[in-house]
Amino acid sequence: MLRVYRLGLTDYGQASRFQERLTEARIKNEVSDTLVLLEHPSTLTLGREDDLRHLLVDRETLTRQEVAIEATDRGGSITWHGPGQVVGYPIVDLKRRGRDIHKYIDDLEEVLLWVLADYGLSGGRDESRVGVWVGAEKIAAIGVRVRRWVTKHGFALNVNNDLGVFSLINPCGITDRGVTSMARLLGRRLSMDEVRDRIVARFTEVFDFELEVSPEGTEG
Repeated sequence: MLRVYRLGLTDYGQASRFQERLTEARIKNEVSDTLVLLEHPSTLTLGREDDLRHLLVDRETLTRQEVAIEATDRGGSITWHGPGQVVGYPIVDLKRRGRDIHKYIDDLEEVLLWVLADYGLSGGRDESRVGVWVGAEKIAAIGVRVRRWVTKHGFALNVNNDLGVFSLINPCGITDRGVTSMARLLGRRLSMDEVRDRIVARFTEVFDFELEVSPEGTEG
């Protein structure tokens, strides 16, 4: 069973604390597998091994542009989250899924590829880099942490967001590729609710989940 939370625009720190509580509860088998969908205010996040070498501006510039910066315990390098981008945090017990982290990441990519296909967009993988691409441009980032075989962090899909903010960084440490969004490729803004619906539908299909009937604040 899968429980889905839709939190809307949520401060990164607040979302991290919520995610940590869910992770602890999942480790203890107190909750079912969970998918948290939200948007963040403009925030740069650092992976575990990031030393800020891919940040291209100083802290004063970030302050002027009202961009927060947060350290995380996920894998990967620096990336950006903000309004118009769907961020997904799956809290999934991999002990029940073969304890295969590579397969889990492949499945996350598969979910996003199917969502893009629902809108007539042809996405692809890069065997040397995690994430989802359209041509030479990245449209979705993936960064995860697994503790006691329970996942946290997840994916970020560019839908309607401002791509100009990515000029502040080398996104995910990549210097030879660009970034894009669904709105840019389609030439129109999309309904964020509709995209989230498609993510839930494709997530349940790829991971073979049934939606749980849930209390207020979640959905089933």
